[in-house]
Amino acid sequence: MYRMKLVTSCKRVSAGALLAACFVFPVQAEGVRMVFVNTPEVLKEAPQAQEARERLKTEFAPRDEQLVRSGNALKELEERLERDGAVMSESERRKVERDIVSERRELKRSREEFNEDFNIRRNEEFSKLQRKVAKAITDLAKENGYDLVLEAGVVYASDKVDITERVVERLNN
Repeated sequence: MYRMKLVTSCKRVSAGALLAACFVFPVQAEGVRMVFVNTPEVLKEAPQAQEARERLKTEFAPRDEQLVRSGNALKELEERLERDGAVMSESERRKVERDIVSERRELKRSREEFNEDFNIRRNEEFSKLQRKVAKAITDLAKENGYDLVLEAGVVYASDKVDITERVVERLNN
């Protein structure tokens, strides 16, 4: 009981001291130039992002088309089994079933490999872009004398402190 009262008293004293410190040592934000940038918007609007998306599309389109063709071939096999299974011989039906299982397994493996390769390349491309965006933001902040650039966790930022468009413009040049 005594221990609980002591802990409660210590908490109250600590809270009071913290509150007093806030009044004695106020945070000075005067003169600090803060701005906000919406990085996801920059990454979406930057011309380099569109170029990266086009490169990825060009690079992976042939494999994607091959996966579509393989999926269509599998579907045709399944439809054939559904349509002709009753009139097929037992050995022919088993062969088609094995082919379907094999094709399904191969298609699944190919899709997983495709997705893994695509994700690796996408991460490489957007990692380069993120470095360019970070440099553009840093350069803009230094040139304009900003002390602090915020991006995540901002509840509200007025248009006069939002430099998102300026960063996109810089990336356009």
